[in-house]
Amino acid sequence: MVDVLVVEDDADLREAICATLQLNEISFHEAENGLAAERFLEQHSASLVLSDVQMSPGNGYELLSSIRRNQIDVPVILMTAFGSIPQAVDAIQAGAADYLVKPFEVGSLVSTVQQQIRHSVSCDQDLVAVDPLSLDALVMARRVAQTDATVLLNGESGVGKEVYARFIHQQSARSAQAFVAINCAAIPENMLEAVLFGYEKGAFTGAHKATLGKFEQAQGGTLLLDEITEMDLGLQAKILRVLQEKEVERLGSSKIIGLDVRIIATTNRDLRQEVRAKNFREDLFYRLNVFPITIPALRQRPDDILPIAAKILAQYSRAAGESIRLSEAACDELRRHDWPGNVRELDNVIQRALIMKQGNQIMPQDVMLESNLIGEIQPEPLLEDDGMLQSDLRGRETEVILETLRLFKGSRKKTAEKLGISPRTLRYKLAKLRDAGAPVPE
Repeated sequence: MVDVLVVEDDADLREAICATLQLNEISFHEAENGLAAERFLEQHSASLVLSDVQMSPGNGYELLSSIRRNQIDVPVILMTAFGSIPQAVDAIQAGAADYLVKPFEVGSLVSTVQQQIRHSVSCDQDLVAVDPLSLDALVMARRVAQTDATVLLNGESGVGKEVYARFIHQQSARSAQAFVAINCAAIPENMLEAVLFGYEKGAFTGAHKATLGKFEQAQGGTLLLDEITEMDLGLQAKILRVLQEKEVERLGSSKIIGLDVRIIATTNRDLRQEVRAKNFREDLFYRLNVFPITIPALRQRPDDILPIAAKILAQYSRAAGESIRLSEAACDELRRHDWPGNVRELDNVIQRALIMKQGNQIMPQDVMLESNLIGEIQPEPLLEDDGMLQSDLRGRETEVILETLRLFKGSRKKTAEKLGISPRTLRYKLAKLRDAGAPVPE
């Protein structure tokens, strides 16, 4: 993995930046525009992207959008000769980690780059563990990180299994190499094999160029197979062979590629029960279950609730350029909830509270829990018109739905995900709001 991907269409400036990085012993790769950078990131990893704004094809903002859209976990610093405070704010809000205005001093460039690289390396180590149960899991994670043993992380959906996986990678001797994650539940079955193993040009319809698979991308580093129980039995057999032989073949090729990859797998199911039900191969289970770690549900580690909430709040506050804190009464609301959706649900609740807050403090009425917000069992209105309190709560529900829609520029899918509800329930609610005359974004 390179430290910095330098994206600049001015060849002389690009050469000068790369020379500066080389003098400071920072590894780099060059790309002449945003499109070339996108192609590089499809097959390689970087700790940081340093990109010009004005380029073609693919300017800096388009590259930033592509990186965020494809969920590539890398900070981006944008450079431009047309710097202004509004542009800097827009860049940060769009997801940029920092902003440099040309011409910049060499010292400023180096210090900014080094700061972001350090943050990129350390952020995955920032695992919150205060409760005794989570401290036990953390001790286990630290111990296994010093080995190359395969790890199986068990736990309910949303407990933070990927956070633990990244922690193990960053604490290991492989930390300087790539960490590659693939969600087996998010890729269609007919595509998952190609994504994992890679393919040669012409291997199937639409294979217009040779592409590295996730195993090859993780060479020397760590591959996370997230929610591995979602993989069909046929592909499980092929994965088993790769793990046993430590080699892979791309689709459409007979060339054997040796692998040096550490495997971490996660599941939110009882794998032994899945084996008994013939949904998961027993031999693959034993291949993966070398060092199992169970991540406790959030309700089982109550001492973690407020520290995790504070961390989430700090992240969103920094991005918004604000200083927000939780009131003691709001903290009490968070402590009392049993968090069936775990950390992911807590994240959603904090985001809603930031939308609803007045001023720089989150109050208990801003803490809108799933159990009180929108019913999932029956598609019926949450509240009836039988009282001032109920009417006020329904109004707040309407406000948070419309505000979240505006935040995601009308995207129903992203809005439903952030609210923690199904797209079907969101469609029903929006139809009711539209019938009532509310200004629902298209």
